[in-house]
Amino acid sequence: MAALMNTTMARLRDSFSLPGEVRVPGYSRSQTGIGIVHLGIGAFHRAHQALYTEEVLENSGGNWAICGVSLRSPKVRDQLAPQDGLYTLLERDGSGDRMRIIGAVREVLFAPESPETVLERMSTPETRIVSLTVSEKGYCHDPATGKLNTDHPDVQHDLRHPDCPRGALGFLVEALRLRKESGLPGFTVLCCDNLPENGRAVRGLVLEFAEWRDPKLANWIEANATFPCTMVDRIVPATTDADRDSVARSFGIRDEGVVVGEPFRQWVIEDRFVCGRPVWEKVGAELVEDVRPYETMKLRLLNGTHSTLAYLGYLAGYEHVSDVMERLEFVKLLRAMMAEEIAPTLQMPAGVELTAYQAALLVRFSNPALKHRTWQIAMDGSQKLPQRLLGTIRDRFASGLAFPRLALAVAGWMRFVVGRDEQGHPLEVCDPLAEQFRQIAEETGMLRDDVLDTACAEAYVHRLLALRPIFGDDLPAVPEFATAVMTAFQQLLEAGVSEAVRRSA
Repeated sequence: MAALMNTTMARLRDSFSLPGEVRVPGYSRSQTGIGIVHLGIGAFHRAHQALYTEEVLENSGGNWAICGVSLRSPKVRDQLAPQDGLYTLLERDGSGDRMRIIGAVREVLFAPESPETVLERMSTPETRIVSLTVSEKGYCHDPATGKLNTDHPDVQHDLRHPDCPRGALGFLVEALRLRKESGLPGFTVLCCDNLPENGRAVRGLVLEFAEWRDPKLANWIEANATFPCTMVDRIVPATTDADRDSVARSFGIRDEGVVVGEPFRQWVIEDRFVCGRPVWEKVGAELVEDVRPYETMKLRLLNGTHSTLAYLGYLAGYEHVSDVMERLEFVKLLRAMMAEEIAPTLQMPAGVELTAYQAALLVRFSNPALKHRTWQIAMDGSQKLPQRLLGTIRDRFASGLAFPRLALAVAGWMRFVVGRDEQGHPLEVCDPLAEQFRQIAEETGMLRDDVLDTACAEAYVHRLLALRPIFGDDLPAVPEFATAVMTAFQQLLEAGVSEAVRRSA
């Protein structure tokens, strides 16, 4: 693959016989300067924002190529660097596969190896946008309050060693300081993670972090950087060796950087950019004044139900989302949860048809070609629950409305983080609070000698509800909330997941 990918696209066409239906970059990559630095260059960014940027470069040109930065692992750098940043995007549904080579990523850096190089790239005048997909936990904040977690090891390190940061906030603040000292304008910070009001949230965290360093720096950032909110939507499962093998059979060469996505994609962006932007609206993005209604719709209807499928489906023994969607009781649960509990909490602009959006989600979840693992979606639940499920519950409670299916989803998460499936087999809980969950399960007796003791369920549930970073101060104080979750949790234990889902549907 390296021999292919480190050539120009002209040589690519001349030297290799690619299938005619495979689309390749039709612009001169060498003539396209880097204008975007992206922190957290994982599969989602490469299947979503990088694709939109690729289409802008294809259709309109401009110096908007991407420097991708990995903050934790050299894996993506090691995959893409030998390929000159090129990789295959595989769009997959029941009708077959469609392949496209993406050329928008011009450079890939591994931050721990050379943080100074990353800072140099971020602080150069050519960089006008710094975008992020670092996941919810990458912002080192308290998900319940949205405030900076000053006890986080990355925050403490980056405050002590600002010139060699580890975390996204540390890189953002130091790069903006360097631009300030050089007399350069700020840049646009474009968060593409699933945080409520993500731009405003990241702005608050950046300013809070900067305030700890230097109040004057915080004031400058506030005046010279912009933080638009965004909503991103595309289902992008983790790439498997089978996906790479499929591309290899088509190309005759192996691409280690393959990413897979469903055909559907959506990107809604607030049009507030301090130093210009690509014309993303010409390739399908929606530029709006206020992204919040779209964001809330997606977080609650898509992400909330996706998490529900993940916890309950995995516990019931289903590896992939599409496997869960073959079970009628799960489909009925999702349909009722969307229509009766989630949709009534949403206020959408004219022209947005919620019923159609819900129907489309059920089709997307059922895509048999994606093989989106339930375990993957279930990761980092402590960071996801507040925005995906708990916000909806708060709105339901404030309106005096019941939330039995949402309570079942929360109970499903609680049952998942015990660390045992319905057959008693261990399951891996990948979460920043995983050790705390295990400690609670053992201390309450819920997990005794690696065996579930259902008699201890109430103590276990109440200990989890006391986790302020997840549930805040308000929900644990609401007896109706605790009762609803406890009832659902007991049902999962006594009747089993599938039967509990059937009763709730």
